[in-house]
Amino acid sequence: MTGEAEDSVAVVVYRDEGAWQSGVLPERVASDLDSLIQVLRQQPAENGAIGLVNVADEFFVALRVRGDEVRMMLSDVTAAVAWELARQVVDRLGIEAPTDDDAEEVWPAGDIAIFADLGLDEMELGALVGDLDAYADEMLLTVADRLGFADVYDRALEAAIH
Repeated sequence: MTGEAEDSVAVVVYRDEGAWQSGVLPERVASDLDSLIQVLRQQPAENGAIGLVNVADEFFVALRVRGDEVRMMLSDVTAAVAWELARQVVDRLGIEAPTDDDAEEVWPAGDIAIFADLGLDEMELGALVGDLDAYADEMLLTVADRLGFADVYDRALEAAIH
């Protein structure tokens, strides 16, 4: 296992029979974008699955997978300088990878409106990821709370710790 996978927690959240469900994804997929997408496609979701990956509390990746449709957001594009998962997301998005000179600035990349249809618009999500004092785990808990699945997300995190 790479240090990145060991420092990561990947959680899947989906609606099944009208209720939010969650689970911890295997450690081996937490640092590989293609594996994450493949695992999310296998979930029994009514409207696709949401994947939330916290990497060492430094940044997070959010994915929504519905069949062939894959939407993704990276909370901090500059993470691609040091982290493999972030680099894979940047590559998949087709944007230029940041350099070490960009490391002082923090900005999101990808589909910032990824959760707009669920009640978290791009302005609010942008403000959330723009908070330089917040850690990735705090941001993801806020996202989960705003989207209405904080309880099941928190249970998955507890299961990951134990």
